[in-house]
Amino acid sequence: MGNKKNKAKKKRLEERNQVLEQEIEKEKEDLEKTVKLLLLGTGESGKSTFIKQIRLIFKSGFDEKTRELYKHTIQLNLVKDTKSLVTGMNTLDIDFEPENMSIAREFFNTEVKHCTHETTELKEMIKTLWEDKGFKDCFEKRSTLQVPDTHYYYLDNIDRITQEDYKPTDQDILYCRIPTSGVTVVDFEVEKKLWTIVDVGGQRSERRKWIHQFDDVTVLGYVVALSEYDQKLFEDEGINRMKESMGLFESTANNEFFETLDCIILFNKIDLFEKKLKKVSLKKWFPGYTGEDDDSESAKEFISSEFIELGKNNKRSIHHFYTCGTDTENIKTVIQSMQKIILQVHQNTNSNL
Repeated sequence: MGNKKNKAKKKRLEERNQVLEQEIEKEKEDLEKTVKLLLLGTGESGKSTFIKQIRLIFKSGFDEKTRELYKHTIQLNLVKDTKSLVTGMNTLDIDFEPENMSIAREFFNTEVKHCTHETTELKEMIKTLWEDKGFKDCFEKRSTLQVPDTHYYYLDNIDRITQEDYKPTDQDILYCRIPTSGVTVVDFEVEKKLWTIVDVGGQRSERRKWIHQFDDVTVLGYVVALSEYDQKLFEDEGINRMKESMGLFESTANNEFFETLDCIILFNKIDLFEKKLKKVSLKKWFPGYTGEDDDSESAKEFISSEFIELGKNNKRSIHHFYTCGTDTENIKTVIQSMQKIILQVHQNTNSNL
């Protein structure tokens, strides 16, 4: 009787072990087929724009419902950010041209909630302000006003954007700034492998959610906005955005979860960076830079080397690219290079399983 019980117990254990082995094997197969890139960075670095590019390149792009949502956001932002500049005129002690003072006052006192018709009615006012010399001067000094660098794009395209039948183009959507709240996950397939890119909001209030995305990460991605070297943090105007990004990268890259992971840094907004260098000295904010103010090659190499040094160790490699998040062809080229790096890392990781 005892032998029968022992045999039955042994059989159950063997069956249970067989099930566990099958589950482990399946998990291993799934891991071998899945590549996970965790994309981190401070707010407004360009992570969300990168995700939009992924949707354009590997997915079906933006559907009609999404375009309609962006339509209202773009039109509202056009007014909201222009109002921020009008307010900034007083902050920076810049005057409108005398003939535009009453228009500026009327525009500022007009309340717009979220109505296309209201935005259309304000079009001529905004166009007049955009031609004002003082307003343009204020825009050039926007780094202290929390006005997006891309606002000029919508001001230049105001006639098209304020039409009643306006439908945002892909480029309009790429330029649109909507803060990421929570976690955005995009899956796509390339050469029989499932790629998962996870974008977590970069604002300070969102960073506590990052830890929940640490499992099974193949490569750590980090996005830096090069053009923010003279800007202040939205949450704390006493902090330089670039220095905040450097501190965040150092603490993240050297976190116990990531210290052995290869890292890819995307030094983004290279187009805005090159334009800004001609007017705003990098040395003012980073005295350690010894190159010429208008030498974009030296300037970007200085910043990239500063970041790489913060995360360097003998357990992993750090790769970097210079990107223009709104340039789809540029992003396609960068993604191709990233894929080679990530697949090699993935292959090496799985060979050790």
